[in-house]
Amino acid sequence: MAPVAARSTGAVGVGAAIFVSLALTYFICHRRSKKKNKSRKGLVDAIGNTPLIRINSLSDATGCQILGKCEFLNPGGSVKDRVAVKIIEEALESGQLRPGGIVTEGSAGSTAISIATVAPAYGCKAHVVIPDDAAIEKSQILEALGATVERVRPVSITHKDHFVNIARRRASEANDFALKHRNSQLNGKEDTERINGYESDGYNHSSVFPNDCQGGFFADQFENLANFRAHYEGTGPEIWEQTNGKLDAFVAAAGTGGTVAGVSRFLQEKNPNIKCFLVDPPGSGLFNKVTRGVMYTKEEAEGRRLKNPFDTITEGIGINRMTRNFAMAKLDGAFRGTDREAVEMARFLLKNDGLFLGSSSAMNCVGAVRVAQAIGPGHTIVTILCDSGMRHLSKFYDAEYLSQLGLTPKATGLEFLGIE
Repeated sequence: MAPVAARSTGAVGVGAAIFVSLALTYFICHRRSKKKNKSRKGLVDAIGNTPLIRINSLSDATGCQILGKCEFLNPGGSVKDRVAVKIIEEALESGQLRPGGIVTEGSAGSTAISIATVAPAYGCKAHVVIPDDAAIEKSQILEALGATVERVRPVSITHKDHFVNIARRRASEANDFALKHRNSQLNGKEDTERINGYESDGYNHSSVFPNDCQGGFFADQFENLANFRAHYEGTGPEIWEQTNGKLDAFVAAAGTGGTVAGVSRFLQEKNPNIKCFLVDPPGSGLFNKVTRGVMYTKEEAEGRRLKNPFDTITEGIGINRMTRNFAMAKLDGAFRGTDREAVEMARFLLKNDGLFLGSSSAMNCVGAVRVAQAIGPGHTIVTILCDSGMRHLSKFYDAEYLSQLGLTPKATGLEFLGIE
């Protein structure tokens, strides 16, 4: 497809074991970077500078050098570690968050896990709201990390109980609670000081937050441009350095849009000839936005939706509104990806490369092959390997679940992408 202006239980088990072993080996050994002879100062300093690897099977099949940035090797297990650090550090610097405060976020999983991983390093806590159709292991990881977790039904972003909107309210409630608690410690004396810029609404939220709560901060990953900056200042420059500036294209899917925006803008500022593309899952309107300038048809308008607008097995990518982060992207075109392609790609990479990847990473690799087919052999293409398959066992890697959706993998090679 040209751009317009993816098991058996045993195989997955073996693949998972190999993957975990490789990950452990990676953390034990020095990374091949400028810092390889230096120890890292805590968890935060271990985030970023992830390896860029050649995906051998896809490179050999397409005649291009297809490179994947191994973001699953970050301490929190995903590309979202970068975002969590940037958001929290900027909030602390601006005074919107203080040590002892609660960082709230609405997330399909990975950003929430990264915030729950990183927040304690800054003396903060995490409160996350997650849609109840996300893989259950994500909630289990969050709870193990000590985060407060709310699972809610998926509804339109325009609904007050969309998981993002609930997370926003929780931050305000945490500020209200902290302010009331401070007032009570003054023996009834009036305290006009605000907490993180927030003034009390008079409601008692003591059942939700600990007594030592120092207020709340809504991370707002979709609209907070710290997300974009994490990739413009980090991921993009790393890719440029690791390829010595010799790359022809970059491709990734988008959820918040921070990754594709930050990387694409940085790379095209370095070299306008680098082509940057979006790969979009079923149910998302971003393909239409990039290729036609229209997000969705009148009948599909977000305000008319009462249920979850997405119709895809992939998690964390695809959206039907324009975010501030995605608006920063510089894209040359887009491709559509399908659930079957993502499922088949995940199994193909596990079998042929030992890469045990999550659904968004698999979709990104579908996009990389589509780019290779469009621009031809002899080019270097970079994509993002966002997270591993360890967070996707109950859905994306579950044979019964896939069977119910008619997505049981059948391919023996890359024939699902037209490569025999």
